[in-house]
Amino acid sequence: MKNEILELTKQMVEIPSVNGTSGERDIGVFIEEYMRSIPYFEKHPELVIIQKLKDDKLNRRNVFALLRGEKDANPKTVIFHGHTDTVGVEDYGELGEWAFNPDALMEKLNDIELPEAVKKDLQSGEYLFGRGACDMKSGDAVFMVIMKHIAEHIEEFSGNILLSCNPVEENLHTGIIEGIDILYELREKYNLRYELAINNDYTCPMYPGDTHNYIYTGVVGKLLPCFYIQGRETHVGQCFEGYDPTSIAARLTAEINLSTDFCDGYKGEYSLPPVALKMKDLKSWYNVQTTKEALVYFNYFVHNAQMDVIIDKLINAAKKAVADTVLDVNCKYKKFCDLSGKEYVQIPDEWEVMTYDELLEKARAKSGNGLEEILGKMAKSYEEDGTDKREIPVFLIRELMAKAGIYHPVVVLYFAAPYCPHNTLQDRDQVVIDKLEKIVHEVEQEENVKYNICRFFPSLSDSSYLAVDDSKESIELLKSNFPQMTQLYPLPFDKMTGLGIKAVDFGVYGKDAHKWTERVHVPYSFEILPKLIYKALDAFL
Repeated sequence: MKNEILELTKQMVEIPSVNGTSGERDIGVFIEEYMRSIPYFEKHPELVIIQKLKDDKLNRRNVFALLRGEKDANPKTVIFHGHTDTVGVEDYGELGEWAFNPDALMEKLNDIELPEAVKKDLQSGEYLFGRGACDMKSGDAVFMVIMKHIAEHIEEFSGNILLSCNPVEENLHTGIIEGIDILYELREKYNLRYELAINNDYTCPMYPGDTHNYIYTGVVGKLLPCFYIQGRETHVGQCFEGYDPTSIAARLTAEINLSTDFCDGYKGEYSLPPVALKMKDLKSWYNVQTTKEALVYFNYFVHNAQMDVIIDKLINAAKKAVADTVLDVNCKYKKFCDLSGKEYVQIPDEWEVMTYDELLEKARAKSGNGLEEILGKMAKSYEEDGTDKREIPVFLIRELMAKAGIYHPVVVLYFAAPYCPHNTLQDRDQVVIDKLEKIVHEVEQEENVKYNICRFFPSLSDSSYLAVDDSKESIELLKSNFPQMTQLYPLPFDKMTGLGIKAVDFGVYGKDAHKWTERVHVPYSFEILPKLIYKALDAFL
């Protein structure tokens, strides 16, 4: 199967399915045509299900294919799921025109200076380069070819395999979120019992010299905490009379960015620390007035922490940033007064730190009824205008501040899209864990590889939406501090909880995903990984 998977991967990489482009539609069409060309699905065309995304201008679609074993009546079902979009190719620079042509790209790479590790992998002949080769068209290709071969002997197969290929994973996960409805419908229509979901998103070395392969029995959660900061503007000629929101934003970034104080530990595994994704002032023109507003937000990974703990940490970080900023400004002002012979009078701390929910309650107390309707109309209007989902809440917060009569300096914590629930196998899932450990041990012995089994896939994954580990109280706290969540990022929490599908990531093996040196290791990914998947099918079906 190695060469077949390799060629299919190349064909899929050649379709530039960059997130947010029509290529996402094209890759869905390609996968549909491939699956429909398999004789089994020619005989059962109704088992290839196309779900077009709602109100999607790019006409993107989920592609599902259900392979039903004919050996006996066995409801057990394993889901193969993967995403079909990629990130862009801006990082390739002048090599961009070859980013989607692996063979041509590798020829070009031979002619340029490369980091030593990349050069070694290129010369080994064991790696396939190209955008999406590692993340994750190779993983999709493995699934598709396995299904093609099993379909050739469907009369000998017991159980079912459901392929789920989904777009829009690289930012909002819209594909898998809408696909939850199809998972429900197919479960009821064909009496399926979902035993396990296998993702083939890429795995990679976790540190220099790491020779392990990895299997993940769950996925990290992700939050996007945002801080809207309203200061008080002033003329630069009276610079100490204002309250600068950019100073607070900078302090917040220093306090939270890459800080291990926010790493979430669970049974010996720790999430990566938060990373600042955007920091900016909200002034849109030049003058000699200091800015009034700023915004900063972070990627925040979660393993098991509940929302009340997370919010407390973030609010405390904001309070510390405010206190440190006020102290620093007073120190600088005193030095200036000493330097210029002016009388020093301490600048008072007028800052307030609050959550979005607290601001909403203040506004409700003063504005009465109809506030929710106003916010809903505003959110809809800005969404239709194409305003970034992370920044629509800024306009809502401004409205709430006016309703509440808040004009003093304030920091407001809110959450924005996307939100990815965390989940992993629990103690109650010991039977599943035992099966996984058994098949992993067999592959280690047969193929001379070494695996580490970890609880959490350390990057973002569509697997997040197949189950929910958070408590109801934690989810409600998130919703109350996520402005217009049901409008801007609706999640079917009840259905996600109802599915409760255990999700693992086996994954192709590669390096440098999201970099111009992205590459997948062919011998492991196209020879050993399929054997691991076959053993999993045998164990769980």
